[in-house]
Amino acid sequence: MDAVFKALGDATRRTILDELTEKDGQTLFEICTRLTMRHGLTSSRQAISQHLAVLEEAGLVRTRREGRYKFHHLDTTPLRTIVERWPITEED
Repeated sequence: MDAVFKALGDATRRTILDELTEKDGQTLFEICTRLTMRHGLTSSRQAISQHLAVLEEAGLVRTRREGRYKFHHLDTTPLRTIVERWPITEED
């Protein structure tokens, strides 16, 4: 679970997850373009690739290769662990 909190602790990584929520299955090029155009983030492709590696290590992103392209997909499964550990309760 530490890897999930580390991954979520960075604003750029949270923005990447937001972009994958909106449009799943993006390549590194697509993610970089969306981050620049929509959020004004000018990180290098290498930096975004490193962020994606952290997200993948935490289990929040899965990748799939198709020829020379690598597609990134959001996986919210690790977030369920957080909700199961600290369930959301309704107040009266």
